[in-house]
Amino acid sequence: MDSSKQNLNQVIYSIDKTLEILHQLSSFDVNVASHLNNLVFEFDNMAKLGENCHSIKVPMEVLNLIDNGKNPDEFARDLLNNCIAKNQITKGKVDAFKDLRGHLLEDLEHAFPDEVEDYRQRRI
Repeated sequence: MDSSKQNLNQVIYSIDKTLEILHQLSSFDVNVASHLNNLVFEFDNMAKLGENCHSIKVPMEVLNLIDNGKNPDEFARDLLNNCIAKNQITKGKVDAFKDLRGHLLEDLEHAFPDEVEDYRQRRI
């Protein structure tokens, strides 16, 4: 496993541990001071680990979705849907050009049958 992936996994583990500590704090346990110390330690640990994850790029749209309380998977879904739509548009253009080429070849074949036959032989 490369180091950036390992660093990311360590950050994820630290986040999970922080969430666990926050859950323990919300249970009104008598060890509040200990939980707070653990929380501060994990925040510090997370900050140090995060410095090693500088190669990870997160699109601003994802951060905006999270800030707005939405699921970041919406970004991936919207991106995929946009790619599919653009792919369909491009496919339509390619098909239109193929049809145009076919029609042009038909018209050229009527006007210049020998030249079109030469063209077809050279293409093979």
